[in-house]
Amino acid sequence: MRRGQLDSARHRFDTMPSRTSVSWNAMISGYLQNNKFDLAVEVFDTMPKRDLVSWNVMLSGYVRNRKLSGARLLFDKMPERDVVSWNTLLSGYTQNGYLDEAREIFDLMPNKNSISWNGLLAGYVQNGKIESAREIFESKSDWEIISWNSMMAGYVRRKRLDEARHFFDTMPQRDGISWNTMISGYAQNGELFEAQKMFEESPVRDVFTWTAMVSGYVQNGMLLEARRTFNEMPEKNSVSWNAMIAGYSQSKRMDLARELFDTMSCKNIGSWNTMITGYAQNGEIDRAKSLFIEMPQRDCISWAAIIAGCAQSGYSEEALRFFIEMERDGEKINRSTYTCALSTCADIAALEFGKQVHGRLAKAGYEMGCFVENALLAMYCKCGSIEEAYDVFETMVERDLVSWNTMVTGYARHGFGVKALKVFESMKMEGIKPDDVTMIGVLSACSHAGLVSKGKQYFHFMDRDYGITANAQHFTCMIDLLGRAGCLEDAQSLMRNMPFEPDAATWGALLGASKLHGNTKLAEEAAERIFEMEPDNSGMYVLLSNLYATSGKWSAAGKMRLLMRNRGVKKVPGFSWIEEKNKVHIFSAGDLVHPEKDKIYAFLGELDLRMKKEGYVSATKMALHDVEEEEKEQMLKYHSEKLAVAFGILTIPPGRPVRVIKNLRVCEDCHTAIKYISKLVGRLIIIRDSNRFHHFNSGLCSCGDYW
Repeated sequence: MRRGQLDSARHRFDTMPSRTSVSWNAMISGYLQNNKFDLAVEVFDTMPKRDLVSWNVMLSGYVRNRKLSGARLLFDKMPERDVVSWNTLLSGYTQNGYLDEAREIFDLMPNKNSISWNGLLAGYVQNGKIESAREIFESKSDWEIISWNSMMAGYVRRKRLDEARHFFDTMPQRDGISWNTMISGYAQNGELFEAQKMFEESPVRDVFTWTAMVSGYVQNGMLLEARRTFNEMPEKNSVSWNAMIAGYSQSKRMDLARELFDTMSCKNIGSWNTMITGYAQNGEIDRAKSLFIEMPQRDCISWAAIIAGCAQSGYSEEALRFFIEMERDGEKINRSTYTCALSTCADIAALEFGKQVHGRLAKAGYEMGCFVENALLAMYCKCGSIEEAYDVFETMVERDLVSWNTMVTGYARHGFGVKALKVFESMKMEGIKPDDVTMIGVLSACSHAGLVSKGKQYFHFMDRDYGITANAQHFTCMIDLLGRAGCLEDAQSLMRNMPFEPDAATWGALLGASKLHGNTKLAEEAAERIFEMEPDNSGMYVLLSNLYATSGKWSAAGKMRLLMRNRGVKKVPGFSWIEEKNKVHIFSAGDLVHPEKDKIYAFLGELDLRMKKEGYVSATKMALHDVEEEEKEQMLKYHSEKLAVAFGILTIPPGRPVRVIKNLRVCEDCHTAIKYISKLVGRLIIIRDSNRFHHFNSGLCSCGDYW
């Protein structure tokens, strides 16, 4: 059993001519040591006669596997108990944070030993119940040094250094742990003078004492002092080396970090992980990947570091590939890695992969917790599946402010303003206090749904009702709301009366509203202000060019394009992409490289004829070139979003939505055309552009043509 040869052990056990309780107990403890809990239970249940050791071994198995309800049932069935039985259950409760149950067991114990007292005390300390720990501590006087150290460490963790120092000063005796706890406590909390003073007074300085000083200097950004202390250390361990390497990594001195790493003779997984994380966080993802491949051994932190690094550096698909490799490698995926994978899926709108991650998460048997469920919620929202997002939201056992905000802003971005406000009202009824992010979502919902009076009400009373002072984003939402509704004078008045200078986003809202309502003069003023603040903002040049083109002012549109060229501003090329069978297909306007281009173009030509019979007229006013109408129609017909939508209809089975992502704002002609397409083919088409989601269904869009 100790060698993990379970089948051989079982064969030997089954062929024994006679067995004693020692034989049975060896099988039970052997299965438990090899993480075969169910087999241990099976042997225990078939055991003809159990002794106290059998019961205690099985009880410890339940506790180690965090099956505390089962442990309590077993404990209650025990024909006899000793102090080991009581301490085992007590330990299970304290280690898992069930302190009320632990205290109940402690109070019922007929006999307590030092393990019982220290176990309850440590449970209170580790779970942050320092006052309860203090109460227990003061109820008796003959505590061992380990308990004094535990109390002192508890106060240090809570940054209550004066009380920690009181314990240190009144201890009947001290050991190296006592000194190291206080030195590291002072160092980690920035009190380096006190730390250094105690360091010099310490009767014994071991590697932990020196490392505490190095770590303290590193955490306070004092790298020269950290390196000086590091160089003076008579003995170093991997923790010392890793602390110094981490200091250089966090300060973006990867050259010095690498120099130490290459010199280090006692590298461990932590050393490799620190370097990989450092390279990834400093944007050197190729070096991070190279080091990851070289690693002699990896753990879940190694995988999490490279996955997060790729995701943060914009290599989303590679991050997901590493996630798959991690699973194939047999490494246990932790919650933070699942969260990172879900966030990556959200960034690139990889819904199908996100669903697979969701499935793997459920299969892993995790109690997901609010943090992971919020990532899951955000993934469905950002991938265009607002119904599945709401399903997750409804089944959440615990919701925090982030959960509610995600749902409010999710509905707002999808154009379901009324549903967003309904969630907001439910949030208030649950007693959750909104914050500034909530109100941005609420005002955005009102803006995209055209709920002017409702938006005004929320804006004017959010300070009185929720104590939230309007910031620049709230004012921008209100200016957008008023501007979209055609109340341009009110929008200008609100901007003039802002308690701070409007930023580019605020002027951008006014420019967008001016374009929507054809107010060229106001649009020019807004654009001029934006150009002063953000001369490289290509979107604003394009928006103004569109307005000139729509008004037939071709000369002005041409001058705008010339101005862009002279200032070196490049228009961001428009792309649309769609996920099909876990593969992402990317399209640009007039795409000629996609392998299915002939089929797509033929299908679009067929759709164009059918749409025109239904009354569709191409919005040729949107074409920015002063050319013939027929040529303008051809230019608009093969925009990237139309190509992606056509591909989706051809390849995605009927009954499933067609989901397309675009990096820019969807154009007016495509918006109109896709409404017609959704009606003709009887499909739900969801497009996520740079601003929001559009749900096209039966010839209508969720934005109400108000985007």
